[in-house]
Amino acid sequence: MALCAPSLAQTTLTIESWRNDDIATWQEKVIPAFEAAHPDIKVVFSPTAPTEYNSALSAKLDAGSAGDLVTCRPFDASLKLFEKKQLVDLATLPGMENFTPIARTAWSSDDGKSTFCVPMASVIHGFMYNKTAFQELGAEVPKTEEEFFALLEKIKADGRYVPLAMGTKDQWEAATMGYQNIGPNYWKGEEGREALIAGKEKLTDAAWEKPLETIAKWAPYMGDGFQAQTYPDSQNLFTLGRAAIYPAGSWEITPFETQADFEIGAFAPPVQKAGDTCYISDHPDIALGLNAASPNAEAAKTFLSWVASAEFADIYANAAPGFFPLIDKPIEIKNELAKSIVGWRNDCQRTIRSTYQILSRGTPNLENETWTAAANVINATETPAQAAEKLQKGLDGWYKPAAQ
Repeated sequence: MALCAPSLAQTTLTIESWRNDDIATWQEKVIPAFEAAHPDIKVVFSPTAPTEYNSALSAKLDAGSAGDLVTCRPFDASLKLFEKKQLVDLATLPGMENFTPIARTAWSSDDGKSTFCVPMASVIHGFMYNKTAFQELGAEVPKTEEEFFALLEKIKADGRYVPLAMGTKDQWEAATMGYQNIGPNYWKGEEGREALIAGKEKLTDAAWEKPLETIAKWAPYMGDGFQAQTYPDSQNLFTLGRAAIYPAGSWEITPFETQADFEIGAFAPPVQKAGDTCYISDHPDIALGLNAASPNAEAAKTFLSWVASAEFADIYANAAPGFFPLIDKPIEIKNELAKSIVGWRNDCQRTIRSTYQILSRGTPNLENETWTAAANVINATETPAQAAEKLQKGLDGWYKPAAQ
């Protein structure tokens, strides 16, 4: 009589997340791949609505009822959890050596000694464009700002398309897809961002004020009524084929390609003049950490080491195009638009949004103030100089750079 092989003792891990839009990616691609190699560990993906995630997660952690694994937002929200000893320091986790210091920045202590989440993906800023419109207009992809504005003028003169699909009603796009998109070419990416944190540069310096001057010049090309145009309005304007160029984040790839009936191209933020080094905002978006109270810490670390692998990066990057691996390994991305955008990493210096680390911890919050400033200069209700002065004054009100 044959004996049945004893079944492996099984551990169940639960993942907390705000990404309820990619539940199929986890359930159909990510988790089956892990479980196939680790039949003794079962993984359950349990997302919360994005707007409720921070408060719900905090309440669960405080109550001791949170899942084993915690999807980490970048910077302060996750840093606070680590400082409350609710996330484990993963600096020595096998696989963490696959990430550069800048890839770990959003989930590291200020001194860089502790890293409390495994980086999963970033989003990249630039411009998407309607290839059909460009062909009709005989338009070339601009490399410099002079070429960019000449192109906007050409599109406007033709009259068939709104040159730039962006509004200022919701404010954050003016900062995120405007100021933070082109700004790194002025303040030289990480060099300028770190100098601002150190107090060696100010928001009233030319490197920080000039990008406000540049986005102010976008206004004539943003279409009638752009002041009342919301983020969804801008998305629709582009996907319906009524606008030629969209100042973008790479997270738009899947919805845009699903909705548009034309081919979409992308170009990096144009440099100020030919020959300049180019910089891109390659902003960390999502990571995964370990709940310090998890009763399944060893199994959770096994999963996290796998998340730190090239196998996971390949699965996630291709299941969610536009969310780019932060791992320091070659990953082949199959989506053509995503591939073209991530290719900018080969040619340009990478940085993150200037307001996200350290500089938005006080009141007034620099990130939110930058939304208002960027929208105001485009709306011409404030000059770039006035906006820059107000931003620096607000920062000076609470932020004192560490002694050098």
